[in-house]
Amino acid sequence: MSETDPQGSEGASETAAEGAEPSAAVAEPTPEGASPPASKNVVRRLYDWVLGWADTPYGVPALFLLAFTESSFFPIPPDLLLIALALAAPTRAFYFALWCTAGSVLGGMFGYLIGFAMWEFFEPLLIRSDSRREDFEFVCQQFNSRGELWVFIGAFTPIPYKVLTVASGVTKLRFVTFVVASMVGRAGRFFLVSLVIRLTGNRAKQLIDRYFNLFTVLFGVLLIAGFLVIRFLRH
Repeated sequence: MSETDPQGSEGASETAAEGAEPSAAVAEPTPEGASPPASKNVVRRLYDWVLGWADTPYGVPALFLLAFTESSFFPIPPDLLLIALALAAPTRAFYFALWCTAGSVLGGMFGYLIGFAMWEFFEPLLIRSDSRREDFEFVCQQFNSRGELWVFIGAFTPIPYKVLTVASGVTKLRFVTFVVASMVGRAGRFFLVSLVIRLTGNRAKQLIDRYFNLFTVLFGVLLIAGFLVIRFLRH
């Protein structure tokens, strides 16, 4: 019976270990925290980027600024950022709605000021076609009898609120009436959005993640429908 060579066994073990190293390197898992491939959808990337703002000091100031500018001249509504922030931190949804309402109402006051005191300067910049001028004149005519109702409708629905803030100033609608109608409409809209997210939480986020493209299309359709309502009523 032959004795086993210790050195031969050690050499064989080392050879086997060396031969296993390449396969182990190939099977090495991806480091934890590695970034997934970037989405090709620009809107989706913007949505994901905005979601991260809830954990930074800039989320609320950005929401306030967007709500302010949208109420007088900026075309993008603040709802997208409000929804993104509330989804990232559902327990703070009403806090975000409060700042969004404050920024929007103050922006509406600025829109009122544009129509009241600076319309001759801003009119060529904001109204660049005959059809838009006719639509705006129609809105101004409606303010003679039910201006506060129009302000509330514009503040709560997809009908462009910015058009009504400027029209309020042009037609000299009572400022207090304008502010009250704006506060009720904007607060009702933004707090309703926050309430839905607060109640549904992660379920709302999962639905938006799954049907994001569909929601984007529907939101755009509602925005366009707001302009079409004004044109339809004019005729």
